[in-house]
Amino acid sequence: MKDKSRDSGHLNMGSSESTLIFVYNADSGLISAFADGISKIISPQTYQCRLCSLTFGTALMKTPWRKFIDSLGVPVEFLHRDEFTEKYEYEGVKFPSAYMKRGARLSVFISQEEMDALETLEELMRLVEARFAEVSEKNTENDSI
Repeated sequence: MKDKSRDSGHLNMGSSESTLIFVYNADSGLISAFADGISKIISPQTYQCRLCSLTFGTALMKTPWRKFIDSLGVPVEFLHRDEFTEKYEYEGVKFPSAYMKRGARLSVFISQEEMDALETLEELMRLVEARFAEVSEKNTENDSI
């Protein structure tokens, strides 16, 4: 029997393809990027974006994270908080966080509280894998009904 949770290399949530959206607790633009880079260097313990500090060095995305994201088999979008709030109408948003988009519907994939509790990039990758396993299990249950 064909695994219905994957289709064409992408996680499929029912009738519409899903996209995983990671949202940084930082605004877009060169000035914000520069200020964030300085903050990471001068005072990393007070830096406001756990997702940024786990997945980026001073300026570039960490290679293990890039390879992990590329291996997920689902479209992944990275947004800054100003881009997210401009693009989506979603109540009670806290950053950093991650969302699963299915068609026009968004649901929390990793909450801000969960993101802030992570200590290492490896913990983040394990959490993403665990959430995908939960979603896949739910899809399997729904397919068998």
